[in-house]
Amino acid sequence: MKETIHFYHTNDLHSHFENWPRIRDLLIERKQFHQDKGEAVFLFDIGDHADRWHPLTEGSKGKENIRLLNEAGYDAVTIGNNEGITFSHEDLHHLYDEAQFPVVLANLFTSEGERPHWVYPTYITSTEKGTKIGIVAVTAEYPAFYERLGWLVTPAKDELKAQVRVLKQKVDIVIFLSHLGIREDEWVAQECPEIDVIMGGHTHHTFQQGKLQNQTLLAAAGKHGAYTGKVEIDFDHQTSSVTRKSASLIETSGLKESPKEKQEIQRWMDRGKELLSTVETSLKDPLPHHPLDPDSVLSSLLADALLEWCEADCSIITGGLLLDSLSAGPVTAFDLHRILPHPINPCVVELEGSELKEVLRQAQNQDWPTTVVKGLGFRGSILGTFIYKNILSHSYTFKIGGEVIQPDKVYRVATVDMFTFGYFFPEMQRAKKEYFMPEFLRDVLKHKLKNMGAG
Repeated sequence: MKETIHFYHTNDLHSHFENWPRIRDLLIERKQFHQDKGEAVFLFDIGDHADRWHPLTEGSKGKENIRLLNEAGYDAVTIGNNEGITFSHEDLHHLYDEAQFPVVLANLFTSEGERPHWVYPTYITSTEKGTKIGIVAVTAEYPAFYERLGWLVTPAKDELKAQVRVLKQKVDIVIFLSHLGIREDEWVAQECPEIDVIMGGHTHHTFQQGKLQNQTLLAAAGKHGAYTGKVEIDFDHQTSSVTRKSASLIETSGLKESPKEKQEIQRWMDRGKELLSTVETSLKDPLPHHPLDPDSVLSSLLADALLEWCEADCSIITGGLLLDSLSAGPVTAFDLHRILPHPINPCVVELEGSELKEVLRQAQNQDWPTTVVKGLGFRGSILGTFIYKNILSHSYTFKIGGEVIQPDKVYRVATVDMFTFGYFFPEMQRAKKEYFMPEFLRDVLKHKLKNMGAG
């Protein structure tokens, strides 16, 4: 006897709810279709469904994302870095309280080395015809960030290999939900032949027809809900073997429009705004801003706030981090979220003077302010002009606090975590760093505005 098992998977939605109504309708419809035919069907999400750039996710602390996953009928999910390191320890600990599905995750522990009660290192389910399916999942490692939040994230590949060895003895099919990225998935396909299918995410890659590597099928569905992935596996019960597996993508833009989807999308935005309606402070005067204006009042204020928050020698930000001005009058949590939606944390980087001068020279690149930035936690458009506090430059002479930078002296530089990942400044990537978590830039600005005594 042979049976065909159907799997649908999503990844890296990042709270792009504009695509969700059609994806949800598709998943509900397809699940019912297969069940009516007596076929096995499963729905998986591979992480980064929740992204705090959207007011609904921010205002509900991700709980509305879980409600949407419940509504669509998911059978298992794993977490991505947006769930793992952008929510506080307490918020992640309770994120899945109402989940109607298992959260599978093998490489996350409490700081005491215990598995959180809300995760399964592996999960076994079965079809009505008796085929046992083992699910294993790991997420990308950001140990410094997880540690600051009170979690321990272990080496993903080591944990995966250990779990797969045990799981393979118990099941017929092994599915790996991977929030590691394409290169890591390719490595796993070579090193873990026991895995039948890798459903991947994190690096936002796509496989239109899947990719077969060392007899393991790789599948991935891009980002932001542009696609839903589908995998089919044929299992032969007589030989206890997989005889066929295939992958494809379903494009969201080609799906039938969901009834009243525009109203639903707007309702999610309005609900988020309502949840963030708390008045945080009040401004007597407006705080204007333009991302390319070196004299932006709001950029200057944010750079000041970062300097004070981090107790540093100087601060470096860019105007593109702020997406808009603030008007005079009440300032709500929604207003602060609107102008600083990024899940970006403050950071102090310790640089020797020679390294700091090199960073400042690189920042003078005239092309950078208008560079379009994607990823790194950035949720704006262009980088914007560089804004400094306690830093003076004339030609290539730089001063900190009025004194010429000394090559061997160590300076504490307050900046944002995105500058420490190596894309812009290799010196910052190599340097000693201290991340401030779970606070985001909007928390730093809120603290500054309140302390100004406005209103």
